[in-house]
Amino acid sequence: MNYLVCGLGNIGAEYDQTRHNIGFMVVDEFVKKLDGNFTLGRLAYTSEVKWKGRKIFVLKPTTYMNLSGKAFQYWMREHQVPLENTMVITDDLALPFGALRMRAKGSHGGHNGLANIQELLQSDQFPRLRFGIGNNFAKGQQSNFVLGKFGTEEQKDLPLLIDKCAKGLETWMSAGIAMAMNVVNTK
Repeated sequence: MNYLVCGLGNIGAEYDQTRHNIGFMVVDEFVKKLDGNFTLGRLAYTSEVKWKGRKIFVLKPTTYMNLSGKAFQYWMREHQVPLENTMVITDDLALPFGALRMRAKGSHGGHNGLANIQELLQSDQFPRLRFGIGNNFAKGQQSNFVLGKFGTEEQKDLPLLIDKCAKGLETWMSAGIAMAMNVVNTK
């Protein structure tokens, strides 16, 4: 069975370790745990890893956040992955830092990357894992906040949270979305 996991973010050194790139950070850790690596492919950095008999295609789109759907749609079709076997990992301003929400479907909630994927697929019926980054910014400073680095205290918690996301992906593939939601979703 094939799976597609897509971490959303922006390419370029200036975006490394920023809040908006938490999707990239999660898939980097996931691929590292499975002894994989990324290579530059069409519209994305890609990795193919195996876990418990499953073939997992992992993406980090090179299209920048607002056009993430181009890479997602291309690789989903290329590897003939059914929509329910896809997972998009993204940051979320509406959730406090460290809150994790996995869902089988849902709205884009104003996130440009998710919105682009939904627009191209003409569907919101795909699993997603939202990583809360909080909204601790002054009026008009949203862009600076999401493109900024995590604070010192947040950085202490990141490895544990990213590992929890990686374990959630494994649970999703082995036991389904409902069980994975029980593992990942924080109160």
